[in-house]
Amino acid sequence: MPGMRILVTGARGKVGAAAVAALVDAGHDVTATDLGRPLFEAGALPYQQADLTDAGDAYAVVRGHDAVVHAAAIPDPAHQPPHRVFANNLMATFNALEAAVRSGVLRLVNISSETVPGYLFPERPFLPDYLPVDEDHPVRPQDPYATAKHFGEQLMDAAVRRADVTAVSIRPSWVQWEGNYELSIGPWLREPAPSEGFWSYIDAYDLADAIRLAAEAETPGHEVVYIASPDIAAHESLETLARRFHGDRAPEIRDGGGNGISIAKARRLLGYDPRR
Repeated sequence: MPGMRILVTGARGKVGAAAVAALVDAGHDVTATDLGRPLFEAGALPYQQADLTDAGDAYAVVRGHDAVVHAAAIPDPAHQPPHRVFANNLMATFNALEAAVRSGVLRLVNISSETVPGYLFPERPFLPDYLPVDEDHPVRPQDPYATAKHFGEQLMDAAVRRADVTAVSIRPSWVQWEGNYELSIGPWLREPAPSEGFWSYIDAYDLADAIRLAAEAETPGHEVVYIASPDIAAHESLETLARRFHGDRAPEIRDGGGNGISIAKARRLLGYDPRR
């Protein structure tokens, strides 16, 4: 559905910036918003400075759009106080969603997280019940980041019950781009180390393509999909590495286990086809 008016929140982060580019390239009328000050050079992409934890800011920037891609968030719980991570991420999602519902926005793409089931940032040891993790896996978050992301998905559920809006929540794996592949992925390729994410990753530009597909799709209700690369960041198989680092505690490997995260639903529902 080309030619939509789409707002992208968190547009100066690596996910938001890639999503803006993908949507513009697809012919959409995109407005970007983030906490930083705008640029005033001629020809710059439409941009609104806003703090989405403020309801007034959210209403001001959301109105007038057909769809909202909500990527704004503190991206992990490790570098800011827990209460700040939780409050920022949950209230920004609530305000953006509330503004969208009240403004008649018809499509929401919510950037959730692979951490929602409970791994990557737990305080007590956690292993998934099986691999690859899919959308049917039980949700047992411990940390403020994953918990806020889980609540954000529940807000999407509530929105589609009370308004004529449809939504997709995307749970991306560990996002990489050309500036950090070597730092993040290189060590795993040279000498594998334990990974609570089971060596899963996603290229920022493949993720941006998935965001575009989710914005353009006409799926009903609220759907949750995982987005990841179809391979792992290692030269050995997922099963080999899981057994090496977790022994008898290693999760059951299902369906061949090419990756720690299943992208079957995203392929089926959105036509997602990672290429990088």
